[in-house]
Formats: sequence, structure tokens, C-alpha cells
Amino acid sequence: MAKQAISVTLDADNLTWLRGRAGAAGLRSVSELLDRLVAAARASGRAGPSRSVAGTIDIDAGDPLLEGADEAVRRIYAMSLGRPLPVKDSPVERRAARRKKGRRG
Repeated sequence: MAKQAISVTLDADNLTWLRGRAGAAGLRSVSELLDRLVAAARASGRAGPSRSVAGTIDIDAGDPLLEGADEAVRRIYAMSLGRPLPVKDSPVERRAARRKKGRRG
């Protein structure tokens, strides 16, 4: 199926998140990630927002009251800080930055 270019306006934090997810998934671009997200949403057959998150997490049977949750989250967070974040500027952004530097008022 042919692809079509569109313009999407996103909050800066959302764009950063999308770039990170695309890099973590080994995808070539944010466009590829968005295309996959939309395709997955369409394939799910659900219309509208999710109504419940029940059953989407598993609680460790050894810690049913989540008494060790704080330490577990701290450990996961510390591990995530140690990983590199493979986010790069797109060629379009670099060209725009060069163009602004070269102009004189």
C-alpha cells in the first residue's frame, strides 16, 4: 500500500517519547512507529478509549501487599538511566538549523 506524507503537531514531550520508542524498537523513524501504532490499533478492532486496566498487570505472589515495590521501581529506574538513549536529530532539523545560522539580517 502506498504511503502518504502528512503533518502532525505534537507536544515536545510526546515527540521525545516517540523518538525514544522508535529507537528502542530499532525502527528507522517516528513515522514508521506511528504507522505501526495505527495499524495495531486498527487491527485490534476496538473503537474508542480503553475502559479498564484490570488484568493488565501481574502482582508478585511473594509480595501481594507490594511492600517491596518502592525498591523494585528504584532498581528499574536506575537500570534505565544506565542505558543510552539512541535519539538523533532528523536531517530536516539539521538543515533548518544550518540555514538559520547562515542568514544575515
